[in-house]
Amino acid sequence: MTFELSAEHEDFRRSIRDFAEKEVAPHVAGWDRAHHFPVDLVAKMGDLGLFGLTAPEEYGGAGDDGDFTSLCVAIEELGRVDQSVGITLEAAVGLGINPIQTFGTKEQQDRWLPDLVAGKAIAGFGLTEPGAGSDAGATATKAELVDDEWVVNGAKQFITNSGSEITSCVTVTARTGTRDNGSPEISAIILPAGTPGFVAEKAYDKLGWHLSDTHPLTFTDARVPADHLLGERGRGFAQFLATLDDGRVAIAALAVGCIQACLDMSVEYAGERQTFGGPIGRKQGVAFQIADLEVMLQASRALTYKAAAMKDAGRHTGSSMKEFKRAAAVAKLYATESAVTATRIATQVFGGYGFMEEYPVARFYRDAKILEIGEGTSEVQRMLIARGLGLPVE
Repeated sequence: MTFELSAEHEDFRRSIRDFAEKEVAPHVAGWDRAHHFPVDLVAKMGDLGLFGLTAPEEYGGAGDDGDFTSLCVAIEELGRVDQSVGITLEAAVGLGINPIQTFGTKEQQDRWLPDLVAGKAIAGFGLTEPGAGSDAGATATKAELVDDEWVVNGAKQFITNSGSEITSCVTVTARTGTRDNGSPEISAIILPAGTPGFVAEKAYDKLGWHLSDTHPLTFTDARVPADHLLGERGRGFAQFLATLDDGRVAIAALAVGCIQACLDMSVEYAGERQTFGGPIGRKQGVAFQIADLEVMLQASRALTYKAAAMKDAGRHTGSSMKEFKRAAAVAKLYATESAVTATRIATQVFGGYGFMEEYPVARFYRDAKILEIGEGTSEVQRMLIARGLGLPVE
């Protein structure tokens, strides 16, 4: 198996880079200041086919012409210009489309996927709660089956793509009973936007990702038909874990885009900024830090696309899920922690200017930290890697 991108993937990369530089770069600073979710841009991304890169042709997707690696390339290139735009695509596909595509009934897929794949709508996945983050088994939201309807009560937090004007639905995990051993039975249920009792509260005022649509959600006797159960009853937690494996690789791709941006900005600035009669790039103290960025970039990209290649190979050959899980955790851990370091280095290279919002490096600095937290913290990734090595870590 090779982890080098094909000529087709590199051609695709150039097309997405061109799109990002023309459609995102000129506007992103203003959108960031205004905390504006760019619906028009989402529509353009849909026209480009970005939301359908892993979806079947019958729903408007790329079918056999697309793959998970292509999605990672798109996320990386969008993330190279702005991390918020990259996470919008990542969450829309990985957390919105993927669960319905993988676990949904034909009727559910027919209802939701066409608009999601076209970029006419987006969807979220509600897992995290005030008391249940990494410990997702502590889910407190409940769903009771009453007269052939699920009645949902509870709350979720930090849910991406959950309250925009084009959000069509959110899949939520909820306790639907208790198992024989006393553990909670957790299922996944699709809640359409506009369902009475389902409220997307005021958007968060976040440190970064200002373009990304993120809300807390509340459910007060929110009722949906019984057929809105996603997948098998009691398998919601397992479905979520499978969804996260893909998401970790995609977040690693977003981190690669961040590192690439830091490297590009640092090289350009170090060649232009003059001190003591010459460019700062000739000073070892600066040059060596930028060299470290190149090392982090190459290592992060290799780990990310190795995991993406394993995912794509598994679609056709049934490769080891255990190996993929570990590769996803390794890529996510290394790439995201490297991205945080890369933004610190780039900001230092820029000096005082790096602290000014007029320079993109400041936005990347703000945006990077969440990469180590979302879709599994660094601590969770280390736990998964250790378990994969056979260690009895709790």
